[in-house]
Amino acid sequence: MAPAKENDTTSAKGAPKPPLASTSSSKDLKQKDKKDQKQEEELSEEDANLKLELEMLVERLVEPKKELYKPSLEHLKRFIRESTSSMTAVPKPLKFLNPLFPTLVELYSKWSDPELKSLLADVLSVLGMTYSKEDGEEYDRQSLKYRLLSNIDESICDWGHEYLRHLALEIGDEYSENLENSVSKEESNNLLLVKLSLQIVPYFLKHNAESEAIDLLLEIEEIEKLPQYVDKDTYSRVCLYMVSCVPLLAPPDDLAFLNTAFSIYLANDKLPQALALAVRLDDDTLIQSVFDATSDELVQKQLGFILARQNSCFKVENDAVQECISNVKLHQYFKYLVSELNLLQPKVPEDIYKTHLELSEYSSNLESSKQNLASSFVNAFANAGYGSEKLVGDEKWIYKTKGEGITSTTASLGLVHLWDINEGLQILDKYIYSEQPEVKAGAVLGMGISTSSVHDEIDPAILLLQDYINTEGKTDIRTMTSAITGLGIAFAGSENEEVLNLLLPLVSEPSVALEVSCLAALALGHVYVGTCNGEITSAILQSLLEKEYQDLTSKWIRFMSLGLGLLYMGKYDQVEDALETIDAIEHPIAKTLKVLVNICSYSGTGNVLQIQSLLQMCTPKPDDKESTDKDEDEDEDEEEESGPVPGSLAAAAAAAVAETETNSDVKIEDAAAAATEEKKSDDNESASENSSTPEDESYQGYAVLGLALIAMGEEIGQEMALRHFGHLMHYGSPLIRRVVPLALGLVSASNAEMKVFDTLSRYSHDNDLEVAYTAIFSMGLVGAGTNNARLAQLLRQLASYYLNDQNALFMVKIAQGLVHMGKGTLTLNPFNTDRKILSKVSLASILTVAVTLIDPTSFILDQHSSLLYYLVPGIKPRMLVTVDEDLQPIKVNVRVGQAVDVVGQAGKPKTITGWVTHSTPVLLSHGERAELETDEYISLADSLEGVVILKKNPDFVDIDA
Repeated sequence: MAPAKENDTTSAKGAPKPPLASTSSSKDLKQKDKKDQKQEEELSEEDANLKLELEMLVERLVEPKKELYKPSLEHLKRFIRESTSSMTAVPKPLKFLNPLFPTLVELYSKWSDPELKSLLADVLSVLGMTYSKEDGEEYDRQSLKYRLLSNIDESICDWGHEYLRHLALEIGDEYSENLENSVSKEESNNLLLVKLSLQIVPYFLKHNAESEAIDLLLEIEEIEKLPQYVDKDTYSRVCLYMVSCVPLLAPPDDLAFLNTAFSIYLANDKLPQALALAVRLDDDTLIQSVFDATSDELVQKQLGFILARQNSCFKVENDAVQECISNVKLHQYFKYLVSELNLLQPKVPEDIYKTHLELSEYSSNLESSKQNLASSFVNAFANAGYGSEKLVGDEKWIYKTKGEGITSTTASLGLVHLWDINEGLQILDKYIYSEQPEVKAGAVLGMGISTSSVHDEIDPAILLLQDYINTEGKTDIRTMTSAITGLGIAFAGSENEEVLNLLLPLVSEPSVALEVSCLAALALGHVYVGTCNGEITSAILQSLLEKEYQDLTSKWIRFMSLGLGLLYMGKYDQVEDALETIDAIEHPIAKTLKVLVNICSYSGTGNVLQIQSLLQMCTPKPDDKESTDKDEDEDEDEEEESGPVPGSLAAAAAAAVAETETNSDVKIEDAAAAATEEKKSDDNESASENSSTPEDESYQGYAVLGLALIAMGEEIGQEMALRHFGHLMHYGSPLIRRVVPLALGLVSASNAEMKVFDTLSRYSHDNDLEVAYTAIFSMGLVGAGTNNARLAQLLRQLASYYLNDQNALFMVKIAQGLVHMGKGTLTLNPFNTDRKILSKVSLASILTVAVTLIDPTSFILDQHSSLLYYLVPGIKPRMLVTVDEDLQPIKVNVRVGQAVDVVGQAGKPKTITGWVTHSTPVLLSHGERAELETDEYISLADSLEGVVILKKNPDFVDIDA
């Protein structure tokens, strides 16, 4: 029979072509026939028999004998199911049935029996995999079409993984098309698509395809239905994939993923992981549900230690657990760490400067009050939290500085006694009674600094500092502003109502000095960071609406704007109402304010749309001489006032705008006059008269900072941001170039990557000194607490290079102090808990100093160096201390290595690489992860970081014993 069949086929192929066919098409057909013939000749006997059998079954379906239809279809399904193939080859039954697909489709349209149609649709759905849109529009999504016409039950899983993957892709395409075409629910097949998907998802989860199951539910917007299909064997891989996807998703999908992963962790009794997601979602009810999920006090204490790293204000009834949340024992554990590492010997600034390594002709023995102030900062940063130092304790040193420097020097004692409430307040108490207002102001600020991040029942900081804050103006303004700043630092993230009642009147009271009012708004922003507090928002917006036009151009107004922005940190689109109110402010500062509030609200999200809009703001607008549009005129004013781009581009930039400048002399004079007027209205502005940026023109600077704030939440975005900063540095205005180094520091805080600090090192030699100042500070920010030897060497070289520039030398010393912060035991990185949680308090502290340094000569290098202490709430020990069930430190062996991303990897891959075994306590660098070496103890925390409680493992057997 086979030869006859083959002869029939050959004779059919050899039949004459229709006369209408063109010569070229005839040639193509002949070539195709030869190819098919050759292919048939190459078939093995087994394959030829299979092909004939399949064709015979299809022929039976075409014949009028209905009793053969069902058995034939069952045979076809059996052949397809039993077929096996390699990953690179199409199963042979599908390959041989592919040409017969149109015949079977035609049969389906002719049949009327529902049962037979369902069986045939089953086969057609599988055959549809061999066709795509490229074969013709009518062949698009055939698998899905016939699956929906057939049965939707568990039997679809019998067709295998590849078929279900293909079906999942078509479901996603169909659902997206329905959404794009705005097809109503009644008209669309979305309900059927969801029903089909929920049959596929359990199969994927059981067969190690968790990522595909999650992607499918994401496509059909049903991710919240995932928990019912997850069990104890799959939840960890599912949640790991979901949490890793969050930075790549747009709202509201990102929040939906976090909520779903949270519910899965909670259902599987993984409370530390659930708490981490509850903190990211910033929802107190979810945090409460985690604590309610267990009655084990030890587990609650571990949860408390996790919250403590966020400066959380969460309250629980159990006093022992509340102590853990309030960081009461933080100083005790830090002292244990440094004593074990043998670091108790205090350092002096000379140990860090190492001027003996420099050539004598490049070193200077000249003392100045400014450099003594810098040494005070270096001494404070290096010995932060140690409780002992050798410099400022000698009261004579305090008077080697002048004016505001005395305040900062006295306050540095608070940083030395960081987290040690009793000792810190006692040391500073003797300075509080000084007759010299600068010393008293420093003592007040120092008290706030020493109690930062630690909150006990009494909260002595509020009791001590409230006496120095009043609206009648009886207190010296320096002492008053120090008390306000001290409260902002001490209670950052605490949502303390007493602080609110104390400072809120200062924001809204018109008779209060502008400096006091703005610093009060900033302090409240830190205390209520990320809370959207309505009272403070209303007070700040009302104050801005009532301010005189001239007041809104003051350099201090940025702190009021920043205070408002901090309230909305990480709050996504909850900022819309505030932005609408800002539109009512009839002043160019409204644009700056909107940018600042917006970047805070999307900080750490990696939102691509926000990054694109910020990049557009940073793009210089081309001048158009013929345009008379008012907005374009304002843009011209801003570009011309900023002056030519310094550096190697100066000549080219000057030539490019020369013609424009000749037509706009009047505007330049007006802008210069306005700027000069503003400078006259502020005290001590003579040094910065040529460099301060009016607030109504600084929106581009905040946009650059926003790029760093938003991109830091996602690694790929972070890499792209670093590349964009290079472009902005080449082509940006002077303001943008000044802010780019700060943005680099912000996005890489305490992460001393060589490519970043080498770039900053180049910028530190820039022709524009203000660019150099911010670059030098950012070098310190990037290396904060790392003791990075190469970075320290670069800074020593800069100290020689800028020997005769007091401001640059001051910045170099500050950077040196930051690099050696806590003798290498502290960090400013806002991420913690295995980089899963972004601490709003830490990010707010770094952002505040960055905003201050947008005009370095107006604040830090002028008479307001104490604003540097806003870094303090962001300072955290980068330690791993293991404690027993009584919270007493114990020593165990841990492996410390570089963290490895194991998302989507099969089996149980290693999560660290290149590890070294240490005995706790240990220091963890950026990107490092720790694991217990043995199973002797069970960790109550998911990631070994900070303070970790260990329990004895009852099932542990010591093999060596």
